[in-house]
Amino acid sequence: MNRQQLVKEIFTKKSFLCVGLDTDINKIPTFLKDDKDAIFEFNKAIVDVTAPYCVAYKPNLAFYECYGIEGIRALEKTVNYIRGAYPSHLIIADAKRGDIGNTSAMYAKSFFEELNVDALTVAPYMGEDSLTPFLEYKDKWIIVLALTSNRGSHDFQLTTDNDGERLFEKVIRKTQQWSTEENMMYVVGATQGKMFKDIRRVAPHHFLLVPGVGAQGGSLQEVCKYGMTKDCGLLVNSSRGIIYAGHDEHFAEAAKEKAKELQQQMQTELEAL
Repeated sequence: MNRQQLVKEIFTKKSFLCVGLDTDINKIPTFLKDDKDAIFEFNKAIVDVTAPYCVAYKPNLAFYECYGIEGIRALEKTVNYIRGAYPSHLIIADAKRGDIGNTSAMYAKSFFEELNVDALTVAPYMGEDSLTPFLEYKDKWIIVLALTSNRGSHDFQLTTDNDGERLFEKVIRKTQQWSTEENMMYVVGATQGKMFKDIRRVAPHHFLLVPGVGAQGGSLQEVCKYGMTKDCGLLVNSSRGIIYAGHDEHFAEAAKEKAKELQQQMQTELEAL
């Protein structure tokens, strides 16, 4: 999915919601846990009810890798199911990869060829040659960690150099020399609030992937106030707040209602542009 297609989907569906598939076997409804394919069956149910209200899905690799080969199979089945049943949805692998060039080339092959996702989160701190292999896939997106939503983000990301430039600003400014807003986004946590103004000064046109709305306490309205652009420019992710909204046999319906609620809030923000 290219940028033009993504923007069209957002305004057609009146949503910029990304549903995070952070599936923890310990948190899914009890009646599913004995299913030999529990992770995939849970994901499939969530995807089927939320698809009308979102434009993207973001499986977090840690929640699959921790179960070994069976977890990876569940991830592959989930990606293949979304690709087949809901092909207009962007699929983001939240893996935060980034290493020396030849290693990154193998990561790129893994995610963009074998798993065939549309986008991958990457860590930029090893420099240009660690991201170049991902950027060679012209029909894929990379999503660069910039200013994250966790408490420890301030330990490094807000430190300044002698010119007063903060590290996250340097990352955004420098990485824009390597690619464009056509295939590069940035991760900016919803908990950062008014910092979105600073982000937009450095990256006025790039899409931002925004985790932290919902369970982490980020404000959708504040994100939109300071981060939205004329073509939206946002993918706001909600994981736990949607997929664990219910804990019994009606879990899918509860997830649907949470996704719908967020979509309606997003529609209001889009209509105010």
